[in-house]
Amino acid sequence: MKKLKNEYRSFLDDIEKNIKNKEDLDYIKERFVSFVDTVLDEMDSILEYKQEEMAKIEDTQKQLSEKMGQMQQVIDNIEKDIYTEDGFDFEIVCPYCNYEFIIDVDENKTEIECPECQNVIELDWSGEVEEGENNEGGCLRRLPRLSWVWRRK
Repeated sequence: MKKLKNEYRSFLDDIEKNIKNKEDLDYIKERFVSFVDTVLDEMDSILEYKQEEMAKIEDTQKQLSEKMGQMQQVIDNIEKDIYTEDGFDFEIVCPYCNYEFIIDVDENKTEIECPECQNVIELDWSGEVEEGENNEGGCLRRLPRLSWVWRRK
């Protein structure tokens, strides 16, 4: 802006030196000031428009950031639900007495006792799908699969 002011001063000084007729000089100064005012008004309009546009962009960016934060929370919760084994429960139906009960997933456990009939149920957490097993629903993700072997106590 300082450079613009210096050019403006230089222009006025130059026309004062080179135009000797007072009426012509006053006319040129008046026209030049009018022109500069028009240019400055137009620049102000452009600047105001750009500031409004920038404010809209910043607002949109803020909204998108908030939405991204919400989406990240959902993703974090999904990952937690999928990959966290702590607190992951598995429902068992006793093959001896049909009693239903829930156990925590613990791949180190190889057997569990039915709380109703006290028969021991062997657990297999391998997750391997045997040939001929139906994979309806299309989900190919391998979750720990539980199978059991019947063995009387």
